[in-house]
Amino acid sequence: MFFILSKTAAFLLLPSNFLIALGVAGVLLMATRWKRAGIRVAVASLILLAFVFFLPVGDLLARPLEDRFPRWDESRGAPDGVIVLGGQIGDSRGLEPVVAGDGARIVAMLRLARAYPDARILYSGGDASLFGNVPAEASFVVPLFDTFGISRERVMLESRSRNTAENAAFTKDLVKPKSGERWLLITSAQHMPRAVGCFRKVGFPVEAYPVGLRVERRVGLVAPQALSARLARLDSAAYEWVGLLAYWITGRTSELLPAP
Repeated sequence: MFFILSKTAAFLLLPSNFLIALGVAGVLLMATRWKRAGIRVAVASLILLAFVFFLPVGDLLARPLEDRFPRWDESRGAPDGVIVLGGQIGDSRGLEPVVAGDGARIVAMLRLARAYPDARILYSGGDASLFGNVPAEASFVVPLFDTFGISRERVMLESRSRNTAENAAFTKDLVKPKSGERWLLITSAQHMPRAVGCFRKVGFPVEAYPVGLRVERRVGLVAPQALSARLARLDSAAYEWVGLLAYWITGRTSELLPAP
């Protein structure tokens, strides 16, 4: 039930979807006896869109998440293993694996696999679709390891998880970490607080390896950028904040905003 609610609520609560729905509702109301209310709703939608366009609202929301965990310190020595959370790989009509988004998780995974040849690699990613009708994401990662000459004997695939909480629980069951082992956790910087909180909740201590930072060092008040890009950043940041709150309320993470 939580999985279904999280997927549907996340879709409805995304700022871009909400603002578009607000505008459409206003236009529809204008064709009824509530024309005046419809005009107000439509104007409110336009004002909010302009606010998002001219001000870096998404960046301001994302910055605390991206800065929460610092860059991993390589001077601490080689890790025993590397965990990569899914969300970046799909297939192109069954022809070949396709890296979605910025692909930073995949690049980091391959780099660490080459830099630490004794480290085990675990890729965690199942079918995160609402209806469960697409192949598990982990099934697409094997060809990438073959392409880059990484032995399959080092690789473990966790293909049951549908969300971050299940990533943590199923990964722990598969790895069975021993005391004193050091495991890196690769995911996007914005997603890292929620991911670390889930791993701590199941008793699996990990070291954060955040990637895919999107916010510049200095966030300008006004910067030329497409509205679609502004909305995308706002959506991703809002999604994580709502996710942190929902996971904390339902006991799926160790604290509201996990820190190092």
